[in-house]
Amino acid sequence: MPRPVHFEIHASDPERAITFYTTVFEWSFERWGTEPYWLITTGEGQGIDGGLAQREGPMPEPDASVNAFPLTMEVDDIDLLTREIEQAGGRVVTPKNAIRGIGWIGFFGDTEGNLFGLLQPDPAVE
Repeated sequence: MPRPVHFEIHASDPERAITFYTTVFEWSFERWGTEPYWLITTGEGQGIDGGLAQREGPMPEPDASVNAFPLTMEVDDIDLLTREIEQAGGRVVTPKNAIRGIGWIGFFGDTEGNLFGLLQPDPAVE
């Protein structure tokens, strides 16, 4: 079964994106090589890490149809993270919705127009 092993975020303003993801998720970024590319460490233990690259071409239009392969992250408190996302300059694309027997899911936009999801597990959700 294929498993995600890396993800990549494209940013028109990499420093702004680094500030956003550091503020909201406490990810760390390390410049890699001479290109405008940063390795992303998302935490310790099980999970995946990724990279951040300088976007080539225009930034996607906000609230346009999905033009990405959204990455969804498991979180303990989707409501808290929603507030932190908005305070850091991100936006709610779809408010949290119940997935019966799974939990709560919502989709959000970062400061660069990228889409990502948050999932708060809760098997009791109806």
